[in-house]
Amino acid sequence: MAEKIKKYLYSQGAEYILFFLAVIPVLIFRDFTPNNELKYLSIADEAIRDGNIFTFTNHGAAYADKPPLYIWIVMLGKLLLGKHSMLFLGMFSLVPSLVIVRIMDKWISGTVRPESADAGRIMLYTSTFFIGSAIVLRMDMLMCLFIVLALRTFYLMFTGEVNIKNRILFPVFLFFAVFTKGPVGILVPLLSTIVFIIIKGEWRTIGRYWGAMTWGILLILSGIWLGCVYLEGGTEYFNDLLFNQTVNRAVDSFHHKAPFYYYLETVWYIIAPWSLLIIGLVIYGCIRNKYNSLLWQFFLSVFVVTLMMLSLISAKIEIYFLPAIPFLAYLALPVLDSCEFNWWKKGSLALPAIIFITALPAVIYFGGAYPEVNGIMIKGAAGILTLSGITAIILIFKNNITDAVKAIGFGFLIAVFVGGFGLRQLENETGFGAMANYAKGYAATNGIERFYSYKIRSAENMDVYLGCGIGVIDREEQNPLSFIETPAVIFIRLNDFEQAKEASGSEWNTEIAGTFGTLSVVVIK
Repeated sequence: MAEKIKKYLYSQGAEYILFFLAVIPVLIFRDFTPNNELKYLSIADEAIRDGNIFTFTNHGAAYADKPPLYIWIVMLGKLLLGKHSMLFLGMFSLVPSLVIVRIMDKWISGTVRPESADAGRIMLYTSTFFIGSAIVLRMDMLMCLFIVLALRTFYLMFTGEVNIKNRILFPVFLFFAVFTKGPVGILVPLLSTIVFIIIKGEWRTIGRYWGAMTWGILLILSGIWLGCVYLEGGTEYFNDLLFNQTVNRAVDSFHHKAPFYYYLETVWYIIAPWSLLIIGLVIYGCIRNKYNSLLWQFFLSVFVVTLMMLSLISAKIEIYFLPAIPFLAYLALPVLDSCEFNWWKKGSLALPAIIFITALPAVIYFGGAYPEVNGIMIKGAAGILTLSGITAIILIFKNNITDAVKAIGFGFLIAVFVGGFGLRQLENETGFGAMANYAKGYAATNGIERFYSYKIRSAENMDVYLGCGIGVIDREEQNPLSFIETPAVIFIRLNDFEQAKEASGSEWNTEIAGTFGTLSVVVIK
C-alpha cells in the first residue's frame, strides 16, 4: 500500500492536483485587482444592465478594446451566481493553464527522458508569468490555450494527420483565439506555421493548411461576430474594434508603447526563477545543433517568430509574451536531458535556490517594519521556500539536476498554497473590496447616497461593490471639496483630505469612518 501511495505521489496525476490546489487559496482569499479585473466586472455589469451582448461600454464610454468571449464569461458568472465569484472566474484561467501543460507534455512524450519531461512541466507551470496568468482574471491564458491547440493541430496535420476533423478544428481554434483577445490569436499561428513550412522547404503545401476551408471557416465565424457588432453598435463602434484597436495598436500604440528590445529585457523575470537555466540551455542548444528533429525545429520556429512579431508590434507589456512561454520552457529539455553543460545547469539553479533560502530570514527581519507580511501563513510560506532552497542546493551538489528543479518548483507551489491563506491580511493593499463594502454599509446605515473618490486610479469601477456610480475627481489641481454634494462618502488619502480642507478655507463637518491601507473612507456631512 505504501509503495502504491509513493508511486502515485511521483506520478503526473499528483502533480496536476498540486498545480490545481496550489492556487485555490489565492483565488479564495485575494481581492479583485482595481486596474483590470474590477474593470471587467464593471463592464459586464453595465452590459447586463443595458442588454448588450456584442458591444460594451465602461461607464458610458465605448469599450472596444477586447472581443466579447471573456466578458461573456464574466456576465455568465454574475447571472448564474447572482454575484461575481473570484473562484468561478479563476477557473477560466486555471483550467486552461493545466490543459496547456498537459498538451505540451503529451506533445514531447517519448522525445526526452521522463525525468526531464517532469522538469519541463514544473518549469513551465512555475514560471512567474505563467502561474501568475493562471491566477489573474484575464483572457490571456484562455487565448494562449487556443493558440497552443491550433499549433498542435497544425503539427498533427504537417506530420500526416490531414483529416477532416483536424482541418475543421484548426480554423475553429484560430477563431476562438481571436474571439478571446484579438489579432495576436491568429498572428502567432499564421506567421509561425508559414515560416516553419518555408524553412522545411515545403512552401508549395501552405494551401493545405491555410487554404479555402481554413479561411472560409474563419470568414464565416468572424462575419457572424462582426455583423452582430455592427448591428448592435453601429459604424463607430465597428471601426473602433476593427481598426483602432488592431491596426493602430500594432503600428503606433496609444497604450503600452515600448522599444523593440522590450522582451529581451523583461524575459528574465517573465520566466523567473528559471531564466538563467532556460535561456542558457536554449542558446547552447542552438549553438550545438540540439534542435535537429522536426518537433524541436517547430518549437524553435514558434518561439523565435512569436518573439520577433511581438517585438515589432508597438504595444508591449509582459503578459503579451505568454504564448511564447510554453515553447521556450520546453526548448530547454533536449539540453537538460543530456549530460552536457552541467556547470551552467548547476549555477543557474543554485542562484534561485540561494534566493529561496533567504526567504524566511527576510520575512523575520522585515516583519517588524511591515506587519502585513508578519502573519503565520506568510512566515510558513517563507519557511517552505527556505527548506526547498536548502534541499535544491544539496541535490545540486549530488549532481541531481532534475530533482533540484523539482525541489525548487514543488517548494514554490507549496509556498503559494500556504501563503494564499495569508492574503486576507493584505487585501487593503491589493484591492478596493473591503473598503468599498465597509463604505456601502456605513452609508446605508446613515442614509448617505453619494460616493466620491479623489486621485485614486480606477476608483470608478468600485460601482461593482457600491451598486451605484461614483464621482471621480482625479485632477490634482482640483479641490475635491468644491465638487462634493453633501452628505457624501469620499475615498481619499488622508494627507490629500487635510490639504483640501486647508485650501477650502471653511469648516467642514467630517468624520474618518475607516482606514484601509493607504486610503481612508471620509464622511462629509
